[in-house]
Amino acid sequence: MAGNLAQLPERPDTPCVAVCSTTFDEICRGCGRSVVEVAHWVSMTPEQKEVVWVRILAQGYPRRNT
Repeated sequence: MAGNLAQLPERPDTPCVAVCSTTFDEICRGCGRSVVEVAHWVSMTPEQKEVVWVRILAQGYPRRNT
């Protein structure tokens, strides 16, 4: 597993930008994570977090002004 960690890009601890809103669906308008991803973020492996990071960055998140 240590070999895999060396290949992961350096990221902030969390994609949270303190613009939390799931008013219209289960996706946060600030960071782009699902409610489940937010709830389980601290227990996710670095590889699981990277999968989320890749998706949300491709979707244009995190967004500070939403």
